[in-house]
Amino acid sequence: MRNLKTIAIALVVALSTITATAQDKKINASKSKISWIGEKVTGKHEGTINVKDGVLTFKSGKLTGGNVTVDMNSISVSDLKAGEGKEKLEGHLKADDFFGTATYPTAKIVFKSVKAKSAGVYTVTADLTIKKTTKPVTFDLTVGKNSATTTLKVDRTKYDIVYGSKSFFDSIGDKAIYDEFTLNVNLQF
Repeated sequence: MRNLKTIAIALVVALSTITATAQDKKINASKSKISWIGEKVTGKHEGTINVKDGVLTFKSGKLTGGNVTVDMNSISVSDLKAGEGKEKLEGHLKADDFFGTATYPTAKIVFKSVKAKSAGVYTVTADLTIKKTTKPVTFDLTVGKNSATTTLKVDRTKYDIVYGSKSFFDSIGDKAIYDEFTLNVNLQF
């Protein structure tokens, strides 16, 4: 009986040590920044989108998981000024042709696997959900003391965003919008 008690105590100590080394670091949404670039045949547009919330999980100082939720209604255009088409483009990006933010107010990325690549750099495979569609994405994430950064390319057509895509509309000509857009992500925690 005494051996069973000793084993149980050792197990509790081992589990509490494992639990103690796992740490969730909440993302500071107000200090984090996501910028986007969407390109078309005749140029490009860029802007920002806000982080709603999220967490990065560490174990023994190494990244092991995480998730980030983005506020799709916050999408804004930074390369145009008010009265120069800024409001029109922002409205179109929020419309059903693009992100349908009235129906889908958030997008989310959930880490599925994290592998150390080099000091402070991890290769992350995650599920990205935009609108009603979830697809896997892989990217490198650089983690500092209180930040994590990445540049991620997303093929919008995989998420049923086909407006202006030459992949779907052959005769669109110079009005074509490229399928991939770029996200530059700077998460602060």
